[in-house]
Amino acid sequence: MTASTQATQFKRSPLAMAVLGILHLEPMHPYAIQRRIKEWGKDKVVNVGQRAQLYKTIARLQDAGLVAVRETGRDQQYPERTVYEITDTGRAACIEWINEMVSTPRNEFPEFPAALSFLMLLAPPHAQRELDRRATAIRAKLEEIDAGMATAAQYGLPRITVLEDEYQRALTAAELHWLEGVLADLKAGTLTWSWESLAQFQNQSTA
Repeated sequence: MTASTQATQFKRSPLAMAVLGILHLEPMHPYAIQRRIKEWGKDKVVNVGQRAQLYKTIARLQDAGLVAVRETGRDQQYPERTVYEITDTGRAACIEWINEMVSTPRNEFPEFPAALSFLMLLAPPHAQRELDRRATAIRAKLEEIDAGMATAAQYGLPRITVLEDEYQRALTAAELHWLEGVLADLKAGTLTWSWESLAQFQNQSTA
């Protein structure tokens, strides 16, 4: 199997794209890649918390011919470290992934909408309590995003470097607005349900 075929069959992920994006700029060892992602605040949109997962992703990228070993070295302060560099195939794949991720929406099946689809299993007061807890957490998240964006503005960072923060803020603010509306309806009693009221729909399906 050729490197280009392996690259085509590679199952991309946000972490794999981030690794290629970092290596697009300069060769680096895994620890430095993880640190750079965190320093740039990209860990808010890319899960890089588990070092083992990062190493596994790099190994997959290497098997697919998207990255290659640049050198292996050690010094007195650190154990042996392998420095990776992006290949020409990896550069092409990185740009292709960004094109597809930006242009084509995907069903990513997050947990919250899945849980909402079965919220009827909770009694209305129970659902209200849990949604209220989520709204509190969302407000805190919104404050955190605003603080991060304010810091970026103080440092004069170009807008292109914080577009993901703008996007996350827009989604977070929209979710909070929706949550507050649902909570208001629950508190007013205009949104309610019971097993008896739902029983008539038990055997019905949408067209």
